[in-house]
Amino acid sequence: MNRGTFFCIDGHTCGNPVRLVTSGHPHLEGATMSEKRQHFLKDYDWIRQALMFEPRGHDMMSGSFLYPPCTEDGDISILFIETSGCLPMCGHGTIGTVTFALERGLLHPKQPGLAKLDTPVGRVDAHYEMRDGKVNWVKLFNVPAFLAYEKQVIHVPELGEFSVDIAYGGNFYIIVEPQSLFSGTHNSTADQLVAMSRKLREAVNAQIECVHSEDPTVRGATHVLWTGDPKNSGSSAANAVFYGDKAIDRSPCGTGTSARMAQLFTQGRLQQGEDFVHESYIGSQFIGRVEGVTEVAGKVAILPSIQGWARRTGANCITVDDDDPYAYGFQVI
Repeated sequence: MNRGTFFCIDGHTCGNPVRLVTSGHPHLEGATMSEKRQHFLKDYDWIRQALMFEPRGHDMMSGSFLYPPCTEDGDISILFIETSGCLPMCGHGTIGTVTFALERGLLHPKQPGLAKLDTPVGRVDAHYEMRDGKVNWVKLFNVPAFLAYEKQVIHVPELGEFSVDIAYGGNFYIIVEPQSLFSGTHNSTADQLVAMSRKLREAVNAQIECVHSEDPTVRGATHVLWTGDPKNSGSSAANAVFYGDKAIDRSPCGTGTSARMAQLFTQGRLQQGEDFVHESYIGSQFIGRVEGVTEVAGKVAILPSIQGWARRTGANCITVDDDDPYAYGFQVI
């Protein structure tokens, strides 16, 4: 019988939800978080569905579990859950998780101001500023990001042809810049972007194989990053990231910002050490930067950082019981 009680801290990172689950953790086998993620997907995905989907969640919901570190010098491990699945990495989710865990005493870094995180894609360092029991900001030093495919022409049934780049920043992103069939996020409604995103993502994955060379479990172009003109004068660029089945990220998207910076740097449009202020669909901002340059499987890659903030909005206790016909959630597409 799959049933349980899950205590949660709810909040958001720059507008996008984060639900940190603080109890009901299943025991996961594996030496790394990548291996533990595979175990969770195989045997415990019902927990994700119950906590993320309606009626306990919603289409934009994302969250996390904290686990002991997998490395000797690590402070803690993070497992990411959301409506789209069990993500390899989630930037906004990490910022929210670190913020809530620090404020509620669930995370005690060995070095104050720096939390060393083990994630399914590897080590992510989170620098933070905390005053009077509140975390003011978190700056993530993400895994290497790179431009995987450039100027790919994709025929999308019922829509036409799109030219896209595909970049990796912890997840694979289909990056769409303004062109004949898309004039920019500033000229598009969320409904329009969602409708186009589903068809475009399906077409891209039918034509192009996206697999990380160092971890074949990280595969598929899961997100669509639409670009456009920012609303705020202090922003470098704007984006609207589609994920799941009908979600537009309310934050500027951390792994998406990493992927976007990798694309721009590789194409000579962003310099190392230059601030890249990325704006979300609702106008919130992350501060990104190319901190260094490396390579992944022979491709130029960047070492990205992303800085943002999160706020707690409440706490709850969620019960999942098999006698509820909607115990494992549902979606209305």
